[in-house]
Amino acid sequence: MSPVILTTSPTFATIGGLSERIAADGYELARFPQVDAGYHAALARAEFLVAGLPAVDASTIAAAPHLKGVLKHGVGLDSIDIDAASRAGVPVTSTPGANAQAVAEMALGAIFALSRNTVAGHATVTQGRWERRRGREVAGRTLGILGFGQIGQRLARMALGVGMRVIAHDAFPNLAAAEEIGVEMVSFDTLLDRADHLSLHLSGGPASTGLIGSQAMARMKPGACLLNFARGSIVNLDALAQALGSGHLGGAALDAFVHEPPDIGHALFALPNTLFSPHSGADTTESIQRMGEMVFEDIQTLAKGDLPERTVNQADLA
Repeated sequence: MSPVILTTSPTFATIGGLSERIAADGYELARFPQVDAGYHAALARAEFLVAGLPAVDASTIAAAPHLKGVLKHGVGLDSIDIDAASRAGVPVTSTPGANAQAVAEMALGAIFALSRNTVAGHATVTQGRWERRRGREVAGRTLGILGFGQIGQRLARMALGVGMRVIAHDAFPNLAAAEEIGVEMVSFDTLLDRADHLSLHLSGGPASTGLIGSQAMARMKPGACLLNFARGSIVNLDALAQALGSGHLGGAALDAFVHEPPDIGHALFALPNTLFSPHSGADTTESIQRMGEMVFEDIQTLAKGDLPERTVNQADLA
């Protein structure tokens, strides 16, 4: 019986001939983008779990007695219980940097779309109203980046290239990168005070849950725009709806939600100058291919009994 690679990522090994290479190496690829009875049954045979958005918790790992690795098809590890994996002796990997360009490009596109009322303008044309709406140029505006990792750094370079000023905050700042790129590192409060556009690029988890709520939004500049291409848990949607509805904030672009798909009955989804996408910031052909190649490379390393360099719990497996 062939060893099983089980994936909950809908895009893993869908391009670039990777699925054929996996089959040529003798693996059976089992796809379960939704966690259901078939998925739970497949866990019993899985040697490798390529994780998408569904949670990988202690019960998941316990149900997979042959598991040799949990490999995140992406960057964020907040949905994986790394401690449980370590206790079970299971390595966990991710694909750092693989989707940085894709997410940064989408965030920059959202800045332009919100600044020029692109969504509302499109609607007036298709609905026969032909209403011109005055926007504002992004050059000279201040972009605040919360989370100055690989995505934040890519976005900073792009924003500087179109004439924006860029400031950033990170709990563990890369000062060398900030100096090289030309970004001013500031405190969290200063970031809120000065940003015309605030773009979130934090990992999820308890430390960032609800971080951008009513108090944080009250500190933001009148007319500022909020962008979340990170994790839905970071932003309080009730507070955001209030801030947008009152006119204090000028716009918002959200790619991630606590519950996906979200409840579109929420007041937020009826507000103007908003832009929503289905957690697709990383969904480019190039990004998906890079992530897949990195994951399969790590599977091959694990299959040999070695630990990949991208193993995040390596110290706990010693």
